[in-house]
Amino acid sequence: MEATTRLMYFQSQIGQTLDKTPSAAGNWLGGKLLEIDSHHIKVQYLVRPDMCNPGKVLHGGVASLMLDDVIGMGNFVAGSEFLMTSINLNVDFLSSAQAGEVLEVTAKLVRSGSNLNHWEAIIRKDSGKTVAKASSNLIKTHVKLADLGF
Repeated sequence: MEATTRLMYFQSQIGQTLDKTPSAAGNWLGGKLLEIDSHHIKVQYLVRPDMCNPGKVLHGGVASLMLDDVIGMGNFVAGSEFLMTSINLNVDFLSSAQAGEVLEVTAKLVRSGSNLNHWEAIIRKDSGKTVAKASSNLIKTHVKLADLGF
């Protein structure tokens, strides 16, 4: 499956719950795809009680998973014929989110290189308040996506 086909598949999923992606962890999050193109993606999440820490706010690990998974989906359609994997994820937690709140995670491709892609992402509440922001570098592996069935 080439990059254009991967992008077209995800574009066909706009407005749908993302529960049949290659990412089992991402499927657990149950986000709804709002926008996607070859350098930008936006996904909406409902904060569930099982996503919260003992203080009843969104767990930092779950917030990090949201950021990493959205970046990963965006990178999946960005054009590489090879699997790319995160080599870092730098997250700043700026405010809390409660169970029942709706969040939007937006990620954008900042730099696309021959071996390394750099992404930035942000989690926002409906009010526009920033919950967390992240940057991540993904490096090209030697595994072809076609060999994985993509």
